[in-house]
Amino acid sequence: MKFTFSAILIGIASFTSMGLSPVYSQSASDRPLSIVIPFAPGGGTDVLARMTMPKIAEKLGTVAVIENRSGAAGAIGAQFTARAAPDGKTLMVGSVSEIGINPSIYPKLPYNVERDFVAVTALAAAPMVLVVSPASSIQTAGDLVTQAQANPGKINFGSAGTGSGAHMAAELFIYATKIKLTHVPYKGTGAVAADMLGSQKDMIMFAPLPSIAGLVRGGQLKAVAVTGKQRSPAMPEVPTFIEAGVTGFDMDYWYGLVAPAGTPADARHKIHEAALNVFSQPEIVANLAKQGLVPTITNEEDFAAFVKTDMAKWEQVVKSANIKAEE
Repeated sequence: MKFTFSAILIGIASFTSMGLSPVYSQSASDRPLSIVIPFAPGGGTDVLARMTMPKIAEKLGTVAVIENRSGAAGAIGAQFTARAAPDGKTLMVGSVSEIGINPSIYPKLPYNVERDFVAVTALAAAPMVLVVSPASSIQTAGDLVTQAQANPGKINFGSAGTGSGAHMAAELFIYATKIKLTHVPYKGTGAVAADMLGSQKDMIMFAPLPSIAGLVRGGQLKAVAVTGKQRSPAMPEVPTFIEAGVTGFDMDYWYGLVAPAGTPADARHKIHEAALNVFSQPEIVANLAKQGLVPTITNEEDFAAFVKTDMAKWEQVVKSANIKAEE
């Protein structure tokens, strides 16, 4: 049976004293493809979108306009997308953060995943990486566990905000290793990295590989370990957590396309076909691999089913860790 998230009514007409709003005076076919990124430029979602969405738009006979609408752990961009006209011209590159995790963290989200969005396609996934300052005394995952056991709560970890993928990766690590770390939420991965390079050299961070690959290759940060059963081809010199002796901890940071509920099936199908074509191109696959990204293109039914399962998983993690939203 075909799966879609429940539709909502979205008003698309906006009249002023001057007549119909210019935004809607154009037909959908005349407008570019608006790609909403619910995080700041430079993060993993942004990197993936800028590498692939212009090419997907080209396959659709149009151009892509990337819109970074960051804030509130991705909720601002998600809300904007949910309220957009469901005409196939607005998409969001969603991720585990605002789609999979946020509903369990924030009881008053301005959007509802199952009601306000329709799945289009999964896009890619990347491992999470534990990074430290090169000046840190923590040089292996074992070092982190040993030091945290000796000094419960004394080691800080930064994240892009409460409920972000970076935060939840750390919570999974804490759960698996039975240690205690202290969470310091920031407004983005870049802000955490800046402090790790400056005044907070002893801070650690779990981050999606694409968001910190440049800093690691540039020597500003040191990658300690990656999630997954095998080393990432993007950083083959970095051991897995399993190799480091840490078991029971694994997490991929996934990305996928969602559209406002009510977006026509034919429009979603065309977007999926364009994404399948682009993500099958050897050059694109190679460029994604350099960022630690592995293509995961699926049809909308499979992606929707995956999202539902992922949301349930994170709900259990949030409950077990007693994670509360920021005041």
